[in-house]
Amino acid sequence: MRVRTILNQCYKHKSFVYQKESLTTYQGKQCIMVDIVARKNSRPICSGCNKPGSIYDHQREARHFEFVPLWNIAVFFCYVMRRVNCGRCGVKIESVPWCEGKNQLTLAYQLFLARWARRLSWKEVADTFSTTWDKVYRSVAYVVDYGLKNRVLSGIESIGVDEIQYGKGH
Repeated sequence: MRVRTILNQCYKHKSFVYQKESLTTYQGKQCIMVDIVARKNSRPICSGCNKPGSIYDHQREARHFEFVPLWNIAVFFCYVMRRVNCGRCGVKIESVPWCEGKNQLTLAYQLFLARWARRLSWKEVADTFSTTWDKVYRSVAYVVDYGLKNRVLSGIESIGVDEIQYGKGH
């Protein structure tokens, strides 16, 4: 089974295609590079207003996005970002579904690291998955921020307390 088949089963994106994968060396480590291209009929999404627009041009170099490691081998998505000619925002870089903003970690990898950070210390997570403590920290911060922004407190009427301390030294 190819890596491309696994990615299409687990992490498929409507407007993008996994084109080619290769085992190579990147930043001094062995990794799997997965080239991604936009589908022929897809229109880029403006990162400012999230509306589709026309293609203005492409960036010169591909950006690398770190994905969840497979078999403890780092996986990077390589994608040449398109620039969108948006009627509302002007010329902007496109929004891609696997990442937010200028972050180099995919959303799946951020959720993966944050999930493991619940069970292990952040340093252990970083050592186990051959990443840095800072990436684990940013992943946890992203998940916490998302949770705080999207929490719903509308159904809460009262808060109960189980135990009350009566004496000192407990």
